[in-house]
Amino acid sequence: MVRLLKLSLYLFSILSFSQSKLDGFLKPADTLNKSRLKSIVILESSVVAISLVGLNQLWYSDFKHSKFHTVNDNNEWLQMDKMGHVLASYQMGRVGAEILNWGGASRKSQLIYGSSLGFGFLTAVEVFDGYSKEWGFSWGDVMANATGTGLYVGQELLWNEQRIQLKFSFHQTQFASLNPDKLGKGYFEQILKDYNGQTYWLSINLHDFFRESRLPKWLNFAVGYSATGMLRGVEDIDNNLLRKTDRARQFFISLDVNLNKIRTESLFLKTVFSLLNVIKVPFPALELSKHGCAFHLLYF
Repeated sequence: MVRLLKLSLYLFSILSFSQSKLDGFLKPADTLNKSRLKSIVILESSVVAISLVGLNQLWYSDFKHSKFHTVNDNNEWLQMDKMGHVLASYQMGRVGAEILNWGGASRKSQLIYGSSLGFGFLTAVEVFDGYSKEWGFSWGDVMANATGTGLYVGQELLWNEQRIQLKFSFHQTQFASLNPDKLGKGYFEQILKDYNGQTYWLSINLHDFFRESRLPKWLNFAVGYSATGMLRGVEDIDNNLLRKTDRARQFFISLDVNLNKIRTESLFLKTVFSLLNVIKVPFPALELSKHGCAFHLLYF
């Protein structure tokens, strides 16, 4: 028993020391840390380069190339694909700014270079689309990318914080099996491709707007947008069902948790919470669509 107690105390001391060292590493620098900044530039450049090369080799190589051309796809997928661009540029910009903050970069640098990470990367991907016969350069996508970046930068300039966050949730649907080539053949592929199961949320922190209230600081009010009944970008007849699918926009009202507002002294947990904060926490939700109202006891 004594040996077990000593071993437990020994392991606890090691974990405490490791936690202390990790928190020290994760703590943002008070002033510009050139060593960290150099590491950030090398890491981000490498990740972006590898990602673009990987996309070109593993994705675009399977499709025919063409001269650079543009397309107008603004009427496709009931604009769910555009919402994906807004979310991606917002979240990538948020992470980019937070990484520069860790390196001790000035707030101006965080907004100019960090928050534009998503816009720059997604615009480069859009150029790839422009040279692909299957797709094309979409100005609608570029505008969606700019909207996501603008939502982040605008709030930082207005409030110096993110009172309104863009979040994401997903559930599997029956439509993916009807057109797996377009909507995905497995769960993880469907997360990216099956727009019927995706929901994009504006998650609003109530305490940030009502600071004198006794509302929990972590409580958010969420408004979601989704769509259903889509097998392809535009409405057409589904040969399997021999009828038109019933495409419909869906709007949701729900609650959410702002993980960044959960109190903890651990910088490791704060980092984990920040990364997970892109996901909308499942809550009861009220759905509004052309079919009327529906209540979900727990909506993903």
